[in-house]
Amino acid sequence: QVQLVESGGGLVQAGGSLRLSCAASPSLSIFNAFAWYRQAPGKQRDMVARLTGPRATHYADSVKGRFTISRDNAENAVYLQMNSLKPEDTAVYYCKASRPFDLDVWGQGTQVTVSS
Repeated sequence: QVQLVESGGGLVQAGGSLRLSCAASPSLSIFNAFAWYRQAPGKQRDMVARLTGPRATHYADSVKGRFTISRDNAENAVYLQMNSLKPEDTAVYYCKASRPFDLDVWGQGTQVTVSS
């Protein structure tokens, strides 16, 4: 069964850091692109970071220089390292994986809350 499971969310003070994990099954290798999205209450779901190759990354302007997306093939996981967190980063964060000629797969989401 193709599945993504996020973890690592929580409550953190402004200026702090969190690392989100997205565990992929059966294997990371069946996907060719990954992305993290976030959705705050009452707002649309927006792309935060995208990874399409070893050095092919793209970030939303609001997180550039603070967030880093990466993958670990041995762990079958994609990560989002979030530093210098701000209250406006508060949202549910979702992992998305894309496969050639097939539907995208989404995780269930993990809540990130940044207190001021």
